[in-house]
Amino acid sequence: MELCASALPNDIEALKAMVLAHAALVQERDTQAHEQKAQLAALEQRLSSREQEIAHLKLLIAKLQRMQFGRKSEKLQRQIEQLELRLEDLQADEGAAAAAEAKTAPKPREPKQRKPLPEHLEREELVHAPAVEDCPQCGGALKPLGEDVSEQLEYVRAHFRGIRHRRPKLACSCCDCIVQAAAPSRPIERGLPGPGLLAHIVTSKFLYHLPLYRQAAMFAREGVELDPGMMGHWLGSLTWLLSPLVDAVRRYALAGTKVHGDDTPLPVLEPGKGTTKTGRLWVYVRDDRSSASADAPAVWFAYTPDRRGEHPQQHLADFTGVLQADAFAGYAELYRSGRVREAACMAHARRKIHDLHAVRPSAITQEALERIGALYRIEEQIRGKPPDERRRVRQEQAVPRLDDMLRWFQELLPTLSAKSDTTKAIQYALNRWPALVYYCCDGQVEIDNLIAERALRGVALGRRNYLFAGADSGGERAAAMYTLIGTARLNGLDPEAYLHYVIERIADHPANRIDALLPWNVAQYLPASAKTTPIR
Repeated sequence: MELCASALPNDIEALKAMVLAHAALVQERDTQAHEQKAQLAALEQRLSSREQEIAHLKLLIAKLQRMQFGRKSEKLQRQIEQLELRLEDLQADEGAAAAAEAKTAPKPREPKQRKPLPEHLEREELVHAPAVEDCPQCGGALKPLGEDVSEQLEYVRAHFRGIRHRRPKLACSCCDCIVQAAAPSRPIERGLPGPGLLAHIVTSKFLYHLPLYRQAAMFAREGVELDPGMMGHWLGSLTWLLSPLVDAVRRYALAGTKVHGDDTPLPVLEPGKGTTKTGRLWVYVRDDRSSASADAPAVWFAYTPDRRGEHPQQHLADFTGVLQADAFAGYAELYRSGRVREAACMAHARRKIHDLHAVRPSAITQEALERIGALYRIEEQIRGKPPDERRRVRQEQAVPRLDDMLRWFQELLPTLSAKSDTTKAIQYALNRWPALVYYCCDGQVEIDNLIAERALRGVALGRRNYLFAGADSGGERAAAMYTLIGTARLNGLDPEAYLHYVIERIADHPANRIDALLPWNVAQYLPASAKTTPIR
């Protein structure tokens, strides 16, 4: 509205009233604008917070889906099975076509380099001599000219064998003396199974993850009826028999100056309730081969009914050295004592960033992964080198990169929302930074704790097959068997052959010489077929 001079009143009081009214109107408009601006800022803040929450929930859902459905997806499993069946059909068609082609019109093909069969395999020679004794053309005598030799790989189905022990009695003709050989000792007193059968049952359950009832069904197809309950009784007796050897592995594994520790859940049936509780399997690995140590590797498993921090504190009560493990709070008391030094796992820090990058890639996560990848490339160059050389290379190459990464993380945090998942991933690394970089000060320490994680892979596979342990005692038996099987594999021995050797002798073996039955001391007495590539 426009105002002209003629429209204004001449009265001064009226003019003052108009000015005050106009000022009040302007002030009201300013107040409304300020309130609208504040409301807009609040809405923007709520929107930003909601976007962050949505992004966080999407990330969390994606993680849970990958955990829940990643490898267990029935749809994905069906697709894999269909592809495998399709591949089998194509390979079978190829074999049928090749056989038909060989019968009709053979074509010359370039010979393929086939690997020879292993020397330790049992050989059976079949001689295919000509059906004639004289030359079919002239009737002359035939003489040797040489021979063609080819090999074929055959499978002989596993079979049972009954061993009958006969002990003749001899009587003296002059007196009443009777002489008889002592009964041979058995792994289980008056028990039916031999060492080979017990070793097979143990490895089938704890290495190949076959529950006892499945093994019983397989044995039944061979015509041998074995009750799963009786097999469970055998396992209990065998665990008691092998307990001194398991204890010897424990003492050795914790006698070094560095140990890798980790744990994993193990569902355990609660008697009388029909439900399961979550027990815990702890693993401690001594393996310094990456730092050129000649000491044999070993792994010790321990079972506990829960995950209270007092358990690792008891396990490591006599240990002095470096513990490389995750951020479990139960280890804190060990570190406070000063007797155990903490070394963290770079793989854990990387995994948090990688999980975020897999769902929502960004320049920040990409650069963080590249920086960590550069540290691992340094480790590849010095794997198997002596500790002094590893420490020197890390100080020269890894420390500058770690210092630069620390500055980058610290400069980056103020620019990110405190609630974002990127902030949480970076904050995890910063909170454990001294323990993460400790490996640069000690050439014997590794950059991560994957040694312990690899030792637990078999447990995770076993959980999918036998689902849960029947009781706490079942968890303890599993820990004992995982200890012996895992240590044998670390030392390049076939676990079944090793256990067969040990079970056959341990009943009569002196208790004060139990260390003679440790895998690295037994290796020289096992055949070449029982030796494999050591697990690293």
